[in-house]
Amino acid sequence: MFDTLEGEADVRSTFDGALDRVGIDLASLARNPSLAFENRIAQPLICTWQIALWAALAPRLAPPILFAGYSVGELAAYGCAGSLSMADTIALAHERAMAMDSATSVAGGDGLVALRGLTYSAVEALCAANDTEIAIVNGDDHFIVGGRSSALEATMHEAFAKGASAQRLRVGVASHTSKLASASERFHGVLQRARWNDPTIPVLSGLDGSPVRDTSTAKAVLARQISTTIRWVDCMDSARERGADVCLELGPCNALARMMRERHPEVEARSVSDFRSLDAVVDWVERVGR
Repeated sequence: MFDTLEGEADVRSTFDGALDRVGIDLASLARNPSLAFENRIAQPLICTWQIALWAALAPRLAPPILFAGYSVGELAAYGCAGSLSMADTIALAHERAMAMDSATSVAGGDGLVALRGLTYSAVEALCAANDTEIAIVNGDDHFIVGGRSSALEATMHEAFAKGASAQRLRVGVASHTSKLASASERFHGVLQRARWNDPTIPVLSGLDGSPVRDTSTAKAVLARQISTTIRWVDCMDSARERGADVCLELGPCNALARMMRERHPEVEARSVSDFRSLDAVVDWVERVGR
């Protein structure tokens, strides 16, 4: 992930120090990469990558009209929008993960499943029958469902029987479901103690796609979204309605860019992960944004 920033000495120095504050060492992870999937490490790493990448790109690009973030990426979006320093965003990502892990350890055996090929009402009925919940709405027939492992297995079995596709995700928490209500409460307290500025550029709320322009709303949304359904489909629609015709995903993969192209084929959407260098990213944005 971080090879792209090899030549960005100032940015690397900043995020190395921030990661050190939360006990994460990139050299150690390179020797044992499976550790990167642990929630307490994955969430700070994702935020670090996205904010560091934006810090390197922002001086070379025109200001965007908005930011949006998927799950923990919504926290990173506020770092990119100037509400939080890089170090504070990474520290908050670590606290977020710890709160979620703490809430999960009580229940145990939780997770997420990706479903495709069913309508919202069909998935809602499937969840009601199996004690699972819709965690994320990615499209008209694309959902993430959360719950206990046994309940998720039953949900997958019934989804297959209805002709849908279902895949267990490598996530050990039932993110964005009511199972994490205590994590929302704990994280809200953490957010209240953090140092904040109003975002210089609006950030779309993952709850409904509405633009957030003040710190009070930002803190409320970031706390709620841990245990409430994320409507990423609304974020994509809202971005388009507000005039976004070029979308750049800060990675570390390109799933969000693919979803945007599926939802709005007229939008130019790519991920930084699609390019070999930051120069190529800048060239593409400038070319398609004319």
